[in-house]
Amino acid sequence: MRTTKNAAYLCKSVGCAVRTVERRRMAGLTYVEVLIATVLMVVALVPAIDALRPAIQGSGIHQSETVLHYHLTSGLEDVLAAPFDSLDTEAQALGDPTAISPLFSDTAGTTDRRLVFLSRYDADNADGDNDGFTGTDEGLIWVRVEVETTSHALETLVSTYD
Repeated sequence: MRTTKNAAYLCKSVGCAVRTVERRRMAGLTYVEVLIATVLMVVALVPAIDALRPAIQGSGIHQSETVLHYHLTSGLEDVLAAPFDSLDTEAQALGDPTAISPLFSDTAGTTDRRLVFLSRYDADNADGDNDGFTGTDEGLIWVRVEVETTSHALETLVSTYD
């Protein structure tokens, strides 16, 4: 008993708190809370995934458009790499801006065939008719490259001074 009195006295003098037994709730999530959070995540993700569907479907279309663009660009660069005199000779031989140049176009039957159109160009409009293909100027050629049976085309002007 003496030990109990000494322990109680010691506890009072040092300042021990009286321990009470309390039921404390554990910190964390319950099973119901986890289920509700999971349902909310699923409900929110379905529209987000649906919103991405057009982008995923459009990537194939974008890829084919990009391939055609670079195919056209390389064709135009091939034409522009030719000497001006050969472009001018071909443009004069064709005589019509709607005539396809067999010299610079891809051969018939080629996949994504590039058609090249050449014509001298009327830059100063000296004849006053606002038509770039009448009253043409020497030293300036209009070049158009298009992919057959598509609406893809590139146009530029080339001068003898380029």
